[in-house]
Amino acid sequence: MASFYDDIEPDDAQQLEQLARLIFELRENRDVILSTSGAADEIELLERIYNGTVPEHPSYEQYLSARILADTRETVRAMMAECLSEARRT
Repeated sequence: MASFYDDIEPDDAQQLEQLARLIFELRENRDVILSTSGAADEIELLERIYNGTVPEHPSYEQYLSARILADTRETVRAMMAECLSEARRT
């Protein structure tokens, strides 16, 4: 079985590995934040706040934290896609 990194320069492979680790950590931390309220995602948590199912504070801060982590994860995913695209052009 061919390795994913076979055709990629070592420096590029290291950068991709670091980005992949960051994506994993962002996802895991978001899941921890959401699990404290029992919500599956940010929208569900916001709905619970709106309906009064969970207290506004600290739930709103948890909502914001989860959104920031999710948005950052998407940004890093885009960076990783760009890095992979550039590495394969080389």
